[in-house]
Amino acid sequence: MKGYLDQKKVEMISFIETLVNIDSGSYLKNGIDQIGKILKENYEEMDFQVEIIKQEEYGNHLVVRHKDAMKPTIMIVAHMDTVFPEGTSKERPFKIVGDRAYGPGVIDMKSSQVSLIYALQALREHGSNAYKNVEIIINSDEEVGSPTSRELIKDRAKDKKYALIMEPARKDGSVVSSRRGNGHYTLNVRGKAAHSGIEPEKGRSAIEELAHKVIQLHELSDHEKGISVNVGMIEGGSSVNTVSDNATAHVDIRITEQKQAKVLEEKIEEICSTSEVDGTKIDIEGSMNRPPMEKNSQTKSLLEIIKEVGRDIGIEIVDTATGGGSDASFTAAAGVATIDGLGPIGGNAHREDEYLEIPSLVERTLLLAKTIERLSLHSNDE
Repeated sequence: MKGYLDQKKVEMISFIETLVNIDSGSYLKNGIDQIGKILKENYEEMDFQVEIIKQEEYGNHLVVRHKDAMKPTIMIVAHMDTVFPEGTSKERPFKIVGDRAYGPGVIDMKSSQVSLIYALQALREHGSNAYKNVEIIINSDEEVGSPTSRELIKDRAKDKKYALIMEPARKDGSVVSSRRGNGHYTLNVRGKAAHSGIEPEKGRSAIEELAHKVIQLHELSDHEKGISVNVGMIEGGSSVNTVSDNATAHVDIRITEQKQAKVLEEKIEEICSTSEVDGTKIDIEGSMNRPPMEKNSQTKSLLEIIKEVGRDIGIEIVDTATGGGSDASFTAAAGVATIDGLGPIGGNAHREDEYLEIPSLVERTLLLAKTIERLSLHSNDE
C-alpha cells in the first residue's frame, strides 16, 4: 500500500490545495457545501453511498458508507468547517515552503479529509475489503461545538466497536487518547444605576457583584484533578462615572472525568444563587458542551492495536492527553473505543501559521489504512 500512496502523494497535495482554497468557516454554509460536494463525488467514485443530512444554518453533514457494507464496526469522524472568516483563502492561499504546507484549515482538518479518502483507496487497490467496514460522519459544525451534528454522531455510534477521529496528530506525532470535557456559562448581573459623584449610595453596582463572582468561580479550579474554571471575558457598565446596572461574564469550564461535571455545576449554581452586593440579581445560563474523553480500558486496547500497526510499518506511536475538545468526546461517551488525532502531523491550528508536515502525509495515511484493515480483522475474529 505504501508504494501506491507514494505514487499518489502529488495528487493528494493537489487535492489538499483545492480544499484549503475554499473558505469553509463554520458559518459559511456555501463554502462547506462546496467542499461536501467535492468529497461526495470522490466517495461515489469508490462506490460509496453518501447520505446528505441537510442543515439550514450550517453546512450539510454527510454520512458515508459503501454500497456493499453490511454492519460496519468502525466509525470515522471528520469535520469540514474551519475557524476562519470569508476571504481568508484569498488573503493567504495554500502554499508550500520546504517540507511544510500552509493555508487556512490545512491541518485542521482538510489534510485529514484527503488522507481518509486515499486510505480507503489504498485498501481498495490492495484488494482488502476493510474499506467496506467503515461508516464515516463528515460534519460541518465541529469548530462551534457540533450543535447540529452531535446527535447524529451519538446515534451512529450505537452499533460501532471502534471510533477513529480524524483531528490532526500533535506536533510530535502523538495520537490523542484522552480529552478534557468542556462547558460554557454566561453570568448576567443586574444592579441599579446611579451617578457616582452625586448619589453613589443609591446605586447597586453590578460590576462589584460580578467581581466577587469571578473570584469565587476561579477558586473552583483544581488543576491537580484536571478541573479548571476560567472567566475569560467580562463586560458591563455604561460610563466611568456611573454605578453600573449591568455586567456580564463568560465562563469556560474543563473537567477530566465525567463524574466531576455534576459537582462542578452544583457549585457554580450555588455561588450564583446569592449576592454579596445587596440589590443585585444574577441570572446564569449554560451547560457542559462536550463530555470528557476518558482513557478507559477500551481506549487502551484500541491504542495498543494502533501501536502494533505503527510498529509493523516502522512508526513509533505515542499518545497524549489534551485539554481541547473534539467529537471524540461524543463517541467515547457512547461507550465506543475511541482514538483521536489520526490525521497527518501538523501544528498551529486556528492560527495564521497553521501548517501540515508534508512528509507525514503518506506515513499517516498508511497508518490509517492499516489500522482500518487490522480492526476489521479483529472484528471478524471476535
